[in-house]
Amino acid sequence: MDLLDHLRRMAGNNLWSNDRLYRAVLSLKPGEFEAERTSFFPSIKATLNHVLAVDHLYLDFLEEGGVGAAAYDDFVPFDAPRELYVAQLAADRRLIAFCDGLSQTDLDRRVITDRREDGMIPEKIGDILAHVFLHDIHHRGQVHAMLSGTSVAPPQLDEFLLDDDVKVRQEEVERLRL
Repeated sequence: MDLLDHLRRMAGNNLWSNDRLYRAVLSLKPGEFEAERTSFFPSIKATLNHVLAVDHLYLDFLEEGGVGAAAYDDFVPFDAPRELYVAQLAADRRLIAFCDGLSQTDLDRRVITDRREDGMIPEKIGDILAHVFLHDIHHRGQVHAMLSGTSVAPPQLDEFLLDDDVKVRQEEVERLRL
């Protein structure tokens, strides 16, 4: 497997992991989604909105959409988990489509990232993608931990890449068309 194949698999894993996490979140009792919790962000709601806002920012950079930092700054947080889930699924599908359209040489191509007062910084596409996946995994882990203090058990999120995992993810992979 080369790096491009790995990044494409990570984009699929991102969709799968978010789907699993949101299925748990959608089962929360009223008030648990927005309840104050101990974490980097003060709630499941705030954390998941942050993940989506950052995904929008980096997708704009990767797709060279020209929105820049405003993709994050102008993000309007979602109040309801169902609408947030639908928006996250759309972002995840955009990321998969972007990765599927890449060639090996694209990974070293630089795109401009708007870093506000630090300026317009050219970054390699491969590095941006690696950062996005790390960022999303990091914050999904926080939501996973926060779910431990709710009425819903946190889902398993690391059963995607290995052949042995097929038996526990097959239905989801087929449903998500991965």
